[in-house]
Amino acid sequence: MMNAKLQSCIQACSNCAIVCQTCAAACLGEDDVKMMARCIKLDMDCADICQLAANFMARDSEYAADICRLCAQICRACGEECKKHEADHCQRCAEACMACAEECERMAG
Repeated sequence: MMNAKLQSCIQACSNCAIVCQTCAAACLGEDDVKMMARCIKLDMDCADICQLAANFMARDSEYAADICRLCAQICRACGEECKKHEADHCQRCAEACMACAEECERMAG
């Protein structure tokens, strides 16, 4: 049985992964895609590490805390980048990233 802290972090990571994928796809539809390149790259990195972190936590990996530490770092970078853009999808992504970073930092201890 998973504890509440673990479940909360897995949920935050899963949500962030989906929101980042959505943001990247929406950014690809922007008029100036080149301007969104860093945002798109970070969205993809963040989505991947969030999914990985959720998987590691779900199987109680001994490396989960290490992955969560890296996940928090990437989430913060992605969130900061997304905050720079006015699009709603970027603002939603920034919020999800920062929430996930906080959860992962708690898990990493």
